[in-house]
Amino acid sequence: MKQINKSNPVLVTGANGYVASWIVQKLLDEELTVHAAVRNPENNSKVGHLKEMAAESKGSLKLFKADLLTPNAYKAAMEGCELVYHTASPFSSSVKDPMAELIKPAVDGTENVLNTAKEVSAVKRVVVTSSCAAIYTDAIDSVNAPGGKLTEEIWNTTASLEYQPYSYSKTLAEQKAWEIAESQSQWDLVTINMCLVMGPPLNPKASCESMNILKMLGDGEMKMGAPKLGVGIVDVRDVADAHLKAGFTPEAKGRYITSAHSTNFLEMGKVLLPKYGDKFPLPKRALPKWLLMIFGPMANPLFTRRFIRNNVNIPWKADNSKIKKELGIAFRPFKETMEDSFQALIDVGILKEN
Repeated sequence: MKQINKSNPVLVTGANGYVASWIVQKLLDEELTVHAAVRNPENNSKVGHLKEMAAESKGSLKLFKADLLTPNAYKAAMEGCELVYHTASPFSSSVKDPMAELIKPAVDGTENVLNTAKEVSAVKRVVVTSSCAAIYTDAIDSVNAPGGKLTEEIWNTTASLEYQPYSYSKTLAEQKAWEIAESQSQWDLVTINMCLVMGPPLNPKASCESMNILKMLGDGEMKMGAPKLGVGIVDVRDVADAHLKAGFTPEAKGRYITSAHSTNFLEMGKVLLPKYGDKFPLPKRALPKWLLMIFGPMANPLFTRRFIRNNVNIPWKADNSKIKKELGIAFRPFKETMEDSFQALIDVGILKEN
């Protein structure tokens, strides 16, 4: 059990990311000092929103330049920090070279940050932003899990370099984190295993997979129908809360599935219909699985027949009782998350009315 002293700075790696920005915001709201490690502190389009947040809060922000693949790049940022949030990791589903673009930065980056934590004597706890992708690859994996739902005890065994390399990268990176954690006794490790994150971005100009899905739902790409592709959804603000509680709750330990709602792409579109259905071409019906099997692979290289077979019309279920019980997390309603996400894209002009 590690008690974190709030008068010390807190390190957040990849601090300008979608989830990380909200973690920074919540730390600043708590009047803490945040060491924000980013690739390019000079790039205002990437870090301007962090500076604005700090200017409006009672907390303080210090930017540090650090790259995942540069050895010891995080040492200066980590000095004096009892708590480290390692969020920096590539997230993309369309890559040309999965080993170079996903696996190497995810695994080597985790190794780099956590090995530095072994050298910086102040560190007491490391919270790694992992993913439910380290637990499962396809929705069918949750059906096949003991009791028909994913739990923290399960590890992903179905992803590979060739199939779902993103999930494979998250699995290898988290396994590496636990391996390093077990090699020392100075700090303890907690992981936040989040599912698909939705909710308003603090930097709406930054592209991310979640925003891409919302664009597909709202710009007419799915107006003929959306696949009932089983996923879990969680609000980015709840994910940030989960990180805070994982860092500052002395009893926090192990992995935490951070998922609020079991749903699918069609339901994500349908929940937006009452408020936005008259202005945006949102999906109203399910795309038949047989149609996807024929045309899916042509429309999107990620929609292989194996992927469609294992995810479409397959329910996704995960057990989130551990995080509710141990960290006291209460998740936002599905409708609120989806509407706030959608409105954020309208507000910055990414989505435009018919």
